Amino acid sequence: MEKFVLDKNIILAADHNGVLLKNQLIDFLKNSGYNCIDLGPYTDEKKVDYVHYANQLRYIVNNNQVKRGIIICGTGVGMSIVVNKYPRVMAALVHNLDTARKCREHNDSNVLCLGAWIITKEQSIQIVDNWLNEPFGEGRHVKRIEKIVPHDKEKVVFTNGVFDVLHTGHIELLKFAKSLGGRLIVGLNSDRSAKSLKGKDNVINSEIDRRHILESIEYVDEVIIFDEDKPTELIKKLDPHIIVKGGEYKIDDIRKTDNIPDEIEVKVFPLVDDYLVINLLEKIKSKK
Repeated sequence: MEKFVLDKNIILAADHNGVLLKNQLIDFLKNSGYNCIDLGPYTDEKKVDYVHYANQLRYIVNNNQVKRGIIICGTGVGMSIVVNKYPRVMAALVHNLDTARKCREHNDSNVLCLGAWIITKEQSIQIVDNWLNEPFGEGRHVKRIEKIVPHDKEKVVFTNGVFDVLHTGHIELLKFAKSLGGRLIVGLNSDRSAKSLKGKDNVINSEIDRRHILESIEYVDEVIIFDEDKPTELIKKLDPHIIVKGGEYKIDDIRKTDNIPDEIEVKVFPLVDDYLVINLLEKIKSKK
């Protein structure tokens, strides 16, 4: 229940040029079930400095106290410049419906900047509705977004797998995982669990050999062999800040399947079909 309420919170701010539109959007959002936090201003009778309101909103969003914000000035440009000064604010200046969807799908934007002089009330409502209801596309967009956001080198990152026949896809996943923090720990399926998952005839290298190979990779700080099919107990013991998975899974599905607590971040690194182990083995067999 707490997660639902948190996701329904949205913070709004404006300058004197955006007060009317802000109030109109608050009415729309409240009718749509959102909890609106209004930073002001509350009247357009006095001119105000847009930087002051933009700074308040960007601080709150950057610290994840509220997940999404909407900010409005005459064109939206001034506000967008200010709020994007913080590393975890992904603000998008939007004047049309396509951009409203794409800035969420491709860029995972968490602040919407609007221009009260540029678009009508009706257009603004449509843009806000599109923006709020378009999910982040994840997949190939994740690694691009993570290159924008600075990462805390004190964080521990965890990933896991069989890592039998290593290829470019594995190296890119490990490189990506390491970039998210300061220490990368790899959970490696034991021989027993690897054969349980892949089939006894589809595991080529022993757990000792697989561990030695992984430990030789510059991005890997530690390798821990686990005997279960899933690393649930290992994750509980390590309590990492971030977990990285390879594939085309959705984060919510991963949390449910692997019982990952909400306080641990989950990132998905998309794998390329050409680098799937089963496809590589088929290529090798076909050349015999």
